[in-house]
Amino acid sequence: MQATPLFCPPLRNPNLKSLSFCHSSTFSTRPPLPHLDFSRLLSKDHRFIKNRIVSSQELSHFDTEITAQNGGFSLCDRVNEGEDDKMLGTQNLWSQIKEIMKFTGPATGLWICGPLMSLIDTAVIGQGSSIELAALGPGTVLCDYMSYVFMFLSVATSNMVATSLAREDKKEVQHQISVLLFVGLAGGLFMLFFTKFFGSWALTAFTGPNNVHIVPAANTYVQIRGLAWPAVIVGWVAQSASLGMKDSWGPLKALAIASAINGVGDIVLCSFLGYGIAGAAWATMVSQVVAGYMMIDSLNKKGFNAFAISVPSLDDLRTIFTISAPVFITMMAKVAFYALIIYFATNMGTYTVPAHQVMIQTYWMWTVWGEPLSQTAQSFMPELLYGINRNLSKARMLLKSLIIIGAILGLILGIVGTGVPWLFPNIFTADQKVIDEMHKVLAPYFISLAVTPAALSLEGTLLAGHDLKFVSLMMSGCFTLGAIVLLLVSSGGFGLPGCWYALIGFQWARFFLCLQRLLSPTGMLYSEESNDYKPGMLKVA
Repeated sequence: MQATPLFCPPLRNPNLKSLSFCHSSTFSTRPPLPHLDFSRLLSKDHRFIKNRIVSSQELSHFDTEITAQNGGFSLCDRVNEGEDDKMLGTQNLWSQIKEIMKFTGPATGLWICGPLMSLIDTAVIGQGSSIELAALGPGTVLCDYMSYVFMFLSVATSNMVATSLAREDKKEVQHQISVLLFVGLAGGLFMLFFTKFFGSWALTAFTGPNNVHIVPAANTYVQIRGLAWPAVIVGWVAQSASLGMKDSWGPLKALAIASAINGVGDIVLCSFLGYGIAGAAWATMVSQVVAGYMMIDSLNKKGFNAFAISVPSLDDLRTIFTISAPVFITMMAKVAFYALIIYFATNMGTYTVPAHQVMIQTYWMWTVWGEPLSQTAQSFMPELLYGINRNLSKARMLLKSLIIIGAILGLILGIVGTGVPWLFPNIFTADQKVIDEMHKVLAPYFISLAVTPAALSLEGTLLAGHDLKFVSLMMSGCFTLGAIVLLLVSSGGFGLPGCWYALIGFQWARFFLCLQRLLSPTGMLYSEESNDYKPGMLKVA
């Protein structure tokens, strides 16, 4: 009789013998295999098994048993879910774009809230004191940029949770969340003590001897915001876990409330009560603590215990390190490059520093609109690369959708983002000399901003495909070359525009290198041998 190939979901019940619950027009009865470990279907060593007829009572019994041992997932539910056309990976191009927008819409709000808080601080402080506005430059570097150093935890959490859910392992998801929350809390406490005892020293070293007059104001800002470090990093882990579960609405509600608290607090403390930069710091700190708590509460509502923090074992640390180390290098290279731009700009004069502070803050405000595309790739690609519905052609279609959206979004962001400091500079400062410095960098500002969303979608796909070594090496190379260019333009007297043209090279190099990697015939989206998991094919005699 002709063999009929069928694709079935892998099971994780090692006690179940030679059963398949897929339907076919042809069946045969075979002697049961002596033992079949279904958990091995998740590895590279796949097995082929034969069907036999199963009664409805047997099916019900084993489905109940599998549900209990499979983290709460019902076998029959998963079969139906695998055939559900609503899955992002099974839709056509325009349906994918529509679904991506539904996910990225709320996710965009998540990424906007952080820069929005710093931008609100910049706008409010800029109306009062140019010195305090300049002090926000090194202050936000220490608070915001150093928090990005721990972005590797966010990426690792989203990646691990999405992959485990693609493999239907809910218990493993809970364990990963508990371990990563412990690591996040430890990192937050470390940064709290670092800020307390070494914050002033770091600011003095960063600003240089020509700007020591802004260090006291910057240190005030840093010391107050530093109190929120544990809440910030733990909140990031909880937020990333929700995004790995393809939920962007819960975290958005938390950050929307936090942003409102920050905005109201800035206006009351700075504009009405006159606390200046200290008031802005207190408003931001309180909003970040509230956001962290609400992120954890949002995760609890999904059925996971976000208060169950577990000390990681050596195996846990090894797993986290495998993903986090390349991501850490990537984030460090990106953060270091932006910090270098601020460092060189800080030594260019009194008017250049606040001008660059305004431009770089608005730049971050608009670039984060592209981050949800990276998050979409990290949340939805694993099921197409590793899950029971693995499909490389659908993964390529998903990437095409992300690039199309990234190109359109980049053009819109470039136009709108450049128009704000060009047409409405008085929102940030009334000093005409500062405004003149801002207008000098509008052209490189637009070119850099336009390519960012597409570049981020490509990087997110590489992260989802665990091509971490390439991403880390690529980013390290871009940083090295970018740092050399920054040194040359700074010493050559090109001023602030020179720094921004170096940023153009940094952003566009990332885009072309990632695009070439993904379009390679031996890349993860084209090579059948490049992924960790391929679903087993079952034959029926």
